[in-house]
Amino acid sequence: MKILHTSDWHLGHVLYNNDRSEEQKTMLEQIISIVQNHKPEVLLIAGDIYHISQPSSLIQTLFANTIMSLRNANPKMQIIITAGNHDSAIKHEIFKQPWQTLNVHTIGVINRNDIFQHIIEIENKGFVIAIPYSYERNIPEDFYQTLLSEVEKRNTNNLPVILSAHTTIFGCDFTSHQNADEKIVGGIEAISIESIGEGYDYLALGHIHKPQFVDKAKEKIRYSGTPLPINFDENYSHSITLIEIEKHNQIPQIQTIEIENPRPLVTLPTEGFAKWEEVKELLIKFPDEIEAYIRLNVEIEDMLPSEAEFQIKSIVSNKKCRFCYINTKRKNTQTTEITPLTLAEFQQEEPIDIAKRYLKYSNVEFDEQMQEAFNQVLEIISQESQNE
Repeated sequence: MKILHTSDWHLGHVLYNNDRSEEQKTMLEQIISIVQNHKPEVLLIAGDIYHISQPSSLIQTLFANTIMSLRNANPKMQIIITAGNHDSAIKHEIFKQPWQTLNVHTIGVINRNDIFQHIIEIENKGFVIAIPYSYERNIPEDFYQTLLSEVEKRNTNNLPVILSAHTTIFGCDFTSHQNADEKIVGGIEAISIESIGEGYDYLALGHIHKPQFVDKAKEKIRYSGTPLPINFDENYSHSITLIEIEKHNQIPQIQTIEIENPRPLVTLPTEGFAKWEEVKELLIKFPDEIEAYIRLNVEIEDMLPSEAEFQIKSIVSNKKCRFCYINTKRKNTQTTEITPLTLAEFQQEEPIDIAKRYLKYSNVEFDEQMQEAFNQVLEIISQESQNE
């Protein structure tokens, strides 16, 4: 069985007030072309289709049209889509039945009444167990292993078994996820690989943006990562993953297919911070014809010049790049200077990041107990939003 694994499209994402729909369209066109060229039996999208739970009608139309184009590129392919923590679970369920007539399976919530509905059999090819994002306490006990054991009973022809989940796996590389730690990344508490159970040939993960294998053997547990960078710290290649498995209990053959970004996210200087005049000079020398988003890392002793943003906008006025913001750090310190956020910067922050900034400014320790309480409240609010 041949599977194309992707996740974290974050359609509708806005970068410092810059609309990214053209970049996202280019990304989706590349995925359609990959489907057309490689003809996988399954396209698996492991959550976070949208950046917010209530995307605009234009973004929802873009997604629906893309799914139809993917189907037309390979009509026999099964498309399996699970909700992530950024998605509205209910929106994935509304058109479940109509989509299935087109070989498109959308899974928004865990079905406690019939958990075996999460098992999708690909005729004569294999099995996919599709699990959407859900709060850990809402997942039935031994849920993963129960499904894997049921597939084992059905799998009389020794076909490949794929498990999909949108979660944080303990020990993953969460580089570029701001204010994350080994316990919580992007608001999702880490779980152990062992808790997911045994019996799958490939675990297709979503949520972490950096493409990576989680298992040390680098064989079958993988985050495909986001096809486009969501923030400036995602300064690594972005791709989707092609998997081929001949039969159950065989090591999968895995190929990463890079996605090209027509407007890269560029930080000047590329490493560390530099003085204001040096950073300005780097921006002046930045090629006029390159379409890129620009972040400036500036080391300061006191404050930036009052005319700093005016100077930058003047420098880029005849360039194709788009200036986003100035990231400052005081000289001889390791942490970024606490300064008021612009509206655009505020929109990029996670709620827990805002809370941490406020408490740090107030000289209050944001201990584990406070973080746990904050996340519990956030879960309740997010659950209500998902169910709208």
